[in-house]
Amino acid sequence: MSTGEEKAWEDLYNLNPSDVCRKAVAAYDNGSYILRSLGMDFSIHPAKKEIKNIQPKGEIILKRYNYFFTLSALCYLINAKDISLSGKLVKPANLKGGDIFFRGSHVLPLNRIAEKYGNDRAGFIEKGKNFNWKIMNYGDASVELLPFPRIPVTLILWLSDEEFPARADLLFDSTCEQQLPIDIIWSIAMMSVLVML
Repeated sequence: MSTGEEKAWEDLYNLNPSDVCRKAVAAYDNGSYILRSLGMDFSIHPAKKEIKNIQPKGEIILKRYNYFFTLSALCYLINAKDISLSGKLVKPANLKGGDIFFRGSHVLPLNRIAEKYGNDRAGFIEKGKNFNWKIMNYGDASVELLPFPRIPVTLILWLSDEEFPARADLLFDSTCEQQLPIDIIWSIAMMSVLVML
């Protein structure tokens, strides 16, 4: 367990559960927070430092994407603020510190989404359905995922044609910067892209 994760567990343990639930749109039951992510519920128990999937399909998140999910979920519960979404979508590059998205291993694999679904609009929409998407009206196809209740992520697919290759974009609601630090926003973005592959 990293020192960042260790501290996050400690910080969460010391917070008032009713405040956390109101700000993060979570529930609290028997020492555990119940947090919805990508259409699945997870039990997060600060005293035991334990996260469990409540629905069987949530197991894939904890097994395959745990590196991105655990610290992001803890930081979200600790930092979330009770503010409304702006409805204004922003590119990661336009966030303060957004250059993190363009360095080395931090580059989001959006090219892999474009390669996989460049001629498969239906497949892209269907994959999003697995994660409780909302269909949006951008590009040739777009879905909004909710990695956490106050952090929507919009993925936009542009199909390939004679002139242009396929491409994919990722956008956040502009309020994400008020909710979380940039490294956690990056982690949520990475998880959102990877689940669609």
